[in-house]
Amino acid sequence: MASVRYCRQRVNVNRARAIRFGIAVAVLVAAGLLSAAAFATAHAEKSLPTLNREVLGAVNKFRVAHGLVPLRQSAGLDRSARQHSLEMGRFGYFAHPSHDGTAFWRRIRHYYSARGRSYWAVGENLLWASPSVSAGNAMQMWIASPEHLRNLLTKQWRGIGISAVSVAHAPGVFNGQPVTIITTDFGVRR
Repeated sequence: MASVRYCRQRVNVNRARAIRFGIAVAVLVAAGLLSAAAFATAHAEKSLPTLNREVLGAVNKFRVAHGLVPLRQSAGLDRSARQHSLEMGRFGYFAHPSHDGTAFWRRIRHYYSARGRSYWAVGENLLWASPSVSAGNAMQMWIASPEHLRNLLTKQWRGIGISAVSVAHAPGVFNGQPVTIITTDFGVRR
């Protein structure tokens, strides 16, 4: 079983306007309680650097095949994506806002600042699947969703951050299953 989510945020800093687009796609509706045992096993999350690199390669190959520039890995976007993947795995939820309700673009802005920029925009694709998910599987799911596809093909993006996290017994909506959670944050600032 797998699920994906998409979100996009644009901010024109000069005009202090924000336009927020958020569309939830293929949301898994499952209820679960966060037990002490599930929380303890959520700490067993580990980074999957090889999958991160493979997703970056797959995204860039797809973009280049569609006449777009490849994206540069951004340390700030990587940190934002990592925080979110770890938090979703730890607390057993699957959504763009942080566990405390903070909007996804505010989390990203903490790591990928808009300060001193006249234009700043970010987007996010989420996915959770079995631990054996590959970059190719992730791309297939995102390409099959119009909203995720739009994020992949957004011409303005210049940076990307990716974090795949594995959780042995994920609590909450993951129902104690072993899962891999992938957060992909896109950005541009100028």
